[in-house]
Amino acid sequence: MRFRLSVVEQSPVRKGGSGADALRETIELARAAEALGYERFWVAEHHNIPSIASTSPEILIGQIGAATTTIRIGSGGVMLPHYSAFKVAENFRMLETLFPGRVDLGLGRAPGGDPRTAAALAYPRAPIDIRAYPEQVEDLIGFLGDRLPPEHPFSELRPGPRTPGEPEIWLLGSGIDSARLAARRGLAFSFAHFFGQAEKGPEIVEYYRRHFRPSRECAEPRVHVAVQVMCAETQEEAEWHASSLRLGRIQMARNERRDGIVSPEEASRHVFTPEELRFLERSGMRGTTGDPARVAAELEALAQRYATDQFGIVTICYDWKARLRSYELLAAALLG
Repeated sequence: MRFRLSVVEQSPVRKGGSGADALRETIELARAAEALGYERFWVAEHHNIPSIASTSPEILIGQIGAATTTIRIGSGGVMLPHYSAFKVAENFRMLETLFPGRVDLGLGRAPGGDPRTAAALAYPRAPIDIRAYPEQVEDLIGFLGDRLPPEHPFSELRPGPRTPGEPEIWLLGSGIDSARLAARRGLAFSFAHFFGQAEKGPEIVEYYRRHFRPSRECAEPRVHVAVQVMCAETQEEAEWHASSLRLGRIQMARNERRDGIVSPEEASRHVFTPEELRFLERSGMRGTTGDPARVAAELEALAQRYATDQFGIVTICYDWKARLRSYELLAAALLG
C-alpha cells in the first residue's frame, strides 16, 4: 500500500533542555521531512505546558516555510475559540501570500491548556463560549473566501493581504462533534487517533464519510489520521525511547505539572500499573512502537480500519537523534 505521510509536530522540550533547543529541532525536522518525502508538516498549539514549545503556530509556520521549499506547511491546529476569525483569516492569508499553494489551516476547538490558561488567553474579556465554535468556523471560511452572506455584520470587510489562493482548511478533532461539523460543512477531517477516543476512531470517521456534504472547500470526504509512533532499529530500543512519553501521558492525565520530557532512564524507574497500561491502550496514547516492520504492519492495519492512506506522525521522545531516526526509518519503510 502506498502511504501519504505527514508530520504533526509539538516541539517537545526535554527535561533540562530549553524551548530554543526544541524550536531549532523542529526547523531541522521540517527540512528532513521534506527531503524524506513527507507531504505535510503541521505544528500544534499548546499553552502553559513546559514540555511543549509550540505555542504560536502561525509564527512557527513562517519559519518552517522559510526553511523549506516544497512540503506543505500548516497548523495542527489553531485553537479557534481563543481568537477572532477575522484575525486568523489575516494570519493565514499572510502565510498563503508568502508561501503560495503550500499552506494548510487546521482548526481545533480544544483549549490547548487548562481552564485557567484559557481564561488568561481571553483576559480581560470572558472566554469565548465553546458553543460558538461552529459559527466561528463559518465566519473564518467566509472571511478567507470573501463569501460572507450580505446580512452578516462584517460582510464588507476584506482581510488582507489580497492573494488569489486560499489556505487548505482541515477540521481537527477526536470525537463525534468535530466529525459532525466537518461532514455538515464539507471540510477535510483529521482525526486524532493518538489522543482520546482511539477505540471509537473508525466509527467516528465512518460517520463523517456517511454524512459528508460536498462543498466549495472539499468535493468529497478527505480523512487524515494522526498517530503516535516510535520507530527504532529494534523493538527493545523503540520501547526504551517510547517510555518517556508514556510516563508523560500518565502525568498529564493526573494533571501533574511536567518540566519537560523525562529521559528513558528516569521513565524506567516508573512501574506502570495495569490500569495505566489500559488507559494508554484505550486512548491511543500507547502509540505504535517497534522496529520498521512492526510499525509498518500496524499502520497498514490502521489504514484498513480507517480506509485512508493519509497519516500524520507524532513522535516525541527525549533523545533528538532517536526522534529524527524514527522519521527516517518510517519513511524508508513506507515511502521508499
